[in-house]
Amino acid sequence: MDVILNLLFASPIGLLSLFTILFIIGMGIYLVIWYRRRMNDPHE
Repeated sequence: MDVILNLLFASPIGLLSLFTILFIIGMGIYLVIWYRRRMNDPHE
């Protein structure tokens, strides 16, 4: 487990992968919130 965390946080590819995973999770949360607001909006 220590080797995996070291590879994830120490290497440039690991940091890029971590950033990509966090970005996709954040984008998914944003889209869920945005779609819920649009579905509850009575104008449209």
